[in-house]
Amino acid sequence: MQLAVLGGFVVAGMAPLLHRWFGDRTPLMLALLPASMTIWLLGQWPAIASGETLLLEWAWVPGLDITLNFLIDGLAWLFAMLITVIGSLVLVYTGDYLRGHRDLPRFLVVIIAFMMSMLGLVLADNLVTLFVFWELTSITSFLLIGFNHADLSARKAAQQGLYVTVGGGLALLAGFVMLAVAGDSWSLSELTTRGDTLRDHALYPPLLFCLLIGAFTKSAQFPFHFWLPNAMAAPTPVSAYLHSATMVKAGIYLLARLHPALGGTEAWVTCLSLVGAVTMASGAFLAIQHTNIKKLLAYSTVMALGTLTLLLGIGTPGALVAFVTFLLAHSLYKGALFMVAGILDHETGTKDVTHMGGLRHVMPRTAAVATVAALSLAGLPPLLGFVGKELMLETVLAAERYRLLIVALAFVAAFLTLAVAAIVALKPFFGPPRRTPRSPHEAPAGMLLGPALLAGLSLLLGLAPGRLDTLVAATVGGLGVVDHEVHLALWHGINLPLLLSLASLALGLVVWYRWDRLRAYLARLAPLMARGPEAGYEALMAGMVAGAEWQTRMLQNGHMRNYLIVTLLTLLGLVGHALFFRHAPNLDASLDLYLHEAVVAGLMVAGAIAACVMRSRLAAVAAVGIMGFSIALTFVLFSAPDLAITQLLVETLTVILLVLVLFRLPRFATLSTPTERVRDLIVAGLCGMLVTLLMLSVLTGERLPRISDYLIANSQPQGHGHNIVNVILVDFRALDTLGEMFVLALAAIGVLAMLRFHAEASGTGRIPQRESDDG
Repeated sequence: MQLAVLGGFVVAGMAPLLHRWFGDRTPLMLALLPASMTIWLLGQWPAIASGETLLLEWAWVPGLDITLNFLIDGLAWLFAMLITVIGSLVLVYTGDYLRGHRDLPRFLVVIIAFMMSMLGLVLADNLVTLFVFWELTSITSFLLIGFNHADLSARKAAQQGLYVTVGGGLALLAGFVMLAVAGDSWSLSELTTRGDTLRDHALYPPLLFCLLIGAFTKSAQFPFHFWLPNAMAAPTPVSAYLHSATMVKAGIYLLARLHPALGGTEAWVTCLSLVGAVTMASGAFLAIQHTNIKKLLAYSTVMALGTLTLLLGIGTPGALVAFVTFLLAHSLYKGALFMVAGILDHETGTKDVTHMGGLRHVMPRTAAVATVAALSLAGLPPLLGFVGKELMLETVLAAERYRLLIVALAFVAAFLTLAVAAIVALKPFFGPPRRTPRSPHEAPAGMLLGPALLAGLSLLLGLAPGRLDTLVAATVGGLGVVDHEVHLALWHGINLPLLLSLASLALGLVVWYRWDRLRAYLARLAPLMARGPEAGYEALMAGMVAGAEWQTRMLQNGHMRNYLIVTLLTLLGLVGHALFFRHAPNLDASLDLYLHEAVVAGLMVAGAIAACVMRSRLAAVAAVGIMGFSIALTFVLFSAPDLAITQLLVETLTVILLVLVLFRLPRFATLSTPTERVRDLIVAGLCGMLVTLLMLSVLTGERLPRISDYLIANSQPQGHGHNIVNVILVDFRALDTLGEMFVLALAAIGVLAMLRFHAEASGTGRIPQRESDDG
């Protein structure tokens, strides 16, 4: 499976070439990749259903003990199936939605890369591997949201999503490091068995805070929810895939995966329950204010993500069963509804539901699919969404903490979501026909296949929810719940959850019926709502820009002396603090100094002083040369002739170049005040003293084994070379040497580019060549 995921990135890179060969059929060809992975995952189902956990180990970099391990249990299997199945349908949908689009190859590259990143995320067993794939999903989603890069709003939405999720990713990285330290392992499968150790560790509060920030930003929890509706600037295939079934559930997956290790504490229950409940209610409330069908669905997705977080916070076995059921139901109906939204936009030329009406006459199949999926969103029988909603209401009614608040917010979310479902299902397809920018007609088969299959599954699984018992039991097993009997049913009799559902149905229909008046009333609250979390984000970004401008004016003002002073003061602060307050150097000034060594040292001191006080540039350059040649003599005295030769060559070349350049400059001018010169003298003196103290500390401190002994002993056995210098360059410090080669190559390319530019500017069209002695 590791090779399949990594090979998927190679296939993504080949998408433009495949497009040349297969044209508009390329999305169908690429859909075979996730479809084949679906078949492989189905082959693992018997083992997963029996409660087994598959650990696929692959030594990635054995020399560094880095492995790419994939863990497949019920939780990972369910997420992987959602990614591959819905991914296949989205690619088929894309074939007709973006048919003939000039940037289709670019879109296919990024969406396949995202698909593989998401698969790697849910299957990874190592924290480092998971984080790498986590960040890859952020980068690829940024490219997908900003696919229409000529549109300013799309670029802004892509940047906003990237900043929020990557900012959370930094917190997540810190949380992962603390988690690994507290649990003494980087393996998720091992960490989930050390829950008692982690919950009792002193690092538990900060690591939990960092992990929750990372998960909340990714899964659009309040107050980070605003980026998700704005991301609807992306093409509909992106919305149907990333923002309903996959990426926004990455944070939910992480919370579920860590639930056995970190869940159950007061901090966990409080944070997840309250944040989830507030997100659930606010998402539903914000949804009814919009007429853009994708915004309606996006805010209802925020509601669903809050519900999932709430259920994980409650954390009882019943809550986790409701979590899995609601997760599956939401992925099915929301993927279908987003594809329907794309069909409406594609065929009518508008996303505004108030500009649509009576489309059931010209788009009957789309109307049927939309109605079924919307009924599941509303939580009405006999759809799977009804089963998930009933389990959710039953769970919140049995919550031990914050019951009244959670039940109230859940009820508000339930009836407002039902109103959203009624708007999506009834406004476009029923009522009198309305004129739209395009003449509507039924969508192509490729665009109807995906939503029809997902809506059909919602209906079939709602009619027979018992068929999901084994899947739900295997998934909650991955959440740490064992020996819990799962029995899903469409009808549980007349009980309090059913009565709440009926009450939400009545109120939801009232909201739908009075929707126009309600929107007009809520419009009065626009100034107040404009001061919400998104305004805080904008203020933060503006503050960062203002701070950058200030530090540019103060620190990067074009004066080299300011740059040097800031750099040297930073060095003094960091190194000086470490030297005096953390290591308490034991200095011994007694040194064995011979006369010839003292003469060389005196020459260096004299050269440095002369370079500072000379009024002639030529004399100052000569003084600097004295320092350089004295350093070469020092290398000779301490048996380093190779370094001495290098120093002589570099120093000679430097002096010559300085002389040639300085002759063309004007005479010395006084560019600093006496006070500034005193300041510079103090900074320079402190730096000299610091370096001297460091050298004395090294000479009098504890002697560590010499690295040269290791290099001499291992150059032939490990590097297979008798020339120790060559072995060091190409084996022991190979990456450093490679970096130096890259820098030299880059410099050579830059020189070549300047020469060509000069040749073109002079009109010769060729690089100037040196004439021979023959003329």
